[in-house]
Amino acid sequence: MTANASPSPAASSPLHRLRRAFAWLLVPLLVTAGLAWWKADHIRIGAQGYVFGYPLVIMDITRENAALSIAPVNVLQRVRQFPDAQFKTVVRPNLDTLYSTAFLDLSQSPVLFEMPPNALRYEVMAFLDAWTNVFAALGTRTQGTAGGRYWIVGPQWQGTPPKGTILLRSPTTMAWLIGRTQTQGDADLMLVHRLQDGLQLTPRANEHQRSPAQTWQKSTAILTPPMLQMQRMATVDFFKRLTELMRVNPPFAADAPMLRELAQIGIQVGQPIIWSWFDQTAVSLGRWIADIKIAQALNHPRDLVNGWSTPPRNLGQYGEDYNIRTAVAMIGLGANLPEDAMYPSALLDSSGASLHGRHSYRMHFSAGQWPPVKAFWSVTAYGLDDFLIDHPSHRHALGSLHPLVANSDGSLDLWIQAQAPEGPRQANWIAVNEGAPFLLSARLYWPQAEALNGAWHMPAVERQP
Repeated sequence: MTANASPSPAASSPLHRLRRAFAWLLVPLLVTAGLAWWKADHIRIGAQGYVFGYPLVIMDITRENAALSIAPVNVLQRVRQFPDAQFKTVVRPNLDTLYSTAFLDLSQSPVLFEMPPNALRYEVMAFLDAWTNVFAALGTRTQGTAGGRYWIVGPQWQGTPPKGTILLRSPTTMAWLIGRTQTQGDADLMLVHRLQDGLQLTPRANEHQRSPAQTWQKSTAILTPPMLQMQRMATVDFFKRLTELMRVNPPFAADAPMLRELAQIGIQVGQPIIWSWFDQTAVSLGRWIADIKIAQALNHPRDLVNGWSTPPRNLGQYGEDYNIRTAVAMIGLGANLPEDAMYPSALLDSSGASLHGRHSYRMHFSAGQWPPVKAFWSVTAYGLDDFLIDHPSHRHALGSLHPLVANSDGSLDLWIQAQAPEGPRQANWIAVNEGAPFLLSARLYWPQAEALNGAWHMPAVERQP
C-alpha cells in the first residue's frame, strides 16, 4: 500500500476498531498481572507496611499542623470553646469536653505536668506515644479528685524524678497529651476555664534556652487537614518519612517480625530507600489495596449490634493489632482507653440502609436502658468526612449534659433529622443536612461494666415514615 492509499474497508470496520481497542486494553492488564507476579512481595509487604506505619506518620503530620496553628511543642494549649464545622485538625472532635492539649518532644529533657485537685468536673488526661498507644491516663477514674505532679520523660532518660513527682516514661520521644474536661454547655465555660488554668506543663530544658512559646508565631496559612495530606502523599515519601520517624520513635520489641518483612523490600529504620520504578509501582499498588480494604472494613463493619459498631477492648493499647490501630487513627485519632471512654458508631439504620439526611430517624432508649456511665454520655452527628456537619442550628450533639425531655414512662427518644421537629421533640433533636449522608458517634465516658462487657448496647436508629 502506498502512502496515499486508503485503508481497506475491513481495517476501518467497527469490529476491527473494537478489536484494536480491546488489544490496547489488554496491555495494562498484562503489565499489572506481570507486576503482581514479579513483585508480589513488594505488593504484599507494601500493604502491610503502610498499615503498620500509618499511625506514626499521621501523628507526625498532626504534630506539624498543631505546631503551626495551635501551639509549639511542650506548650499546653487550652482550648476555650467547642469546635465548629470549620475545625479540620482532628477527626470526630467531641462537643462534651474542652481540650487541653500539647505535643511533647522528650528527646532533650523531661517535662513537668501538674494537675490540681478537681472535685467539680470529670477529667481525663491521656498521654499517647507516637504510635497512638495510651501510656498513661490521669484523671477522675484513675486518681479520683486528688490531682498530682508528673515527671514525663522519654525512653532514654536516666535520673531521679524531683521529690513529690511521679515518673511517667513515654516509649517514644514524640508524645501527645490530650486532656478532656467535662463541660456542661456554654454557661459552664468560666468554671472549666478556671480548671484548665490549673493545669500546668513546664519543659525542663537548659535554663539558658529560650522558651518555645517565646519564639513561636502562629501561621496564617490555611492548612491542609492531616488526613488529606496522607491521601496526597506519594508512597515513597510516606515510607521515607516512616523510616526517619522510626529512628527517634522506635517500634516495640514485638514489632520485630514486621521490621524483618519491611527490610525485605529495602525499608529499614533510618536508612535511605532505594527502589526502582517497578518497586515503587508495586509498593504503591500494595498501599492502594490496603486503603481499599480499610475503607471497606470501615464502611461495612462486622459484628454490628442494632446497627452500631463498637471498637474492640484493645483501643488505645493495640499491641500487634495493626489493622485496628490504623483504622482508629483514620477515624478517631487520639482515642481514649475503653475504661475512660467508649465510642460506638453507626452508619446504618435498623433496616441496614445507610443513614441519610433526607430521612428522619428516632433512637429510643427504654426506661432503665439509658447509656450506663459513671460520668456522662453523648451522641454526635458527623458527615462522612468525619467532621462536624455545617448546619445553621449548630445542634451537632446531645447527651446527658443537655436538658433532654424524657417520656412519661422514663424512656428517652432522640430525633435525628434535617428540620427541627415540633413541640417537645425539639429539645431532643440532633440536626443533619437534608442532602447528605451522615454517621452517628456515641461517647460513653467512664462506662460501667455492662457497657464494657457487652451486656448493654446502643439502640437501633429507626427510620421514620
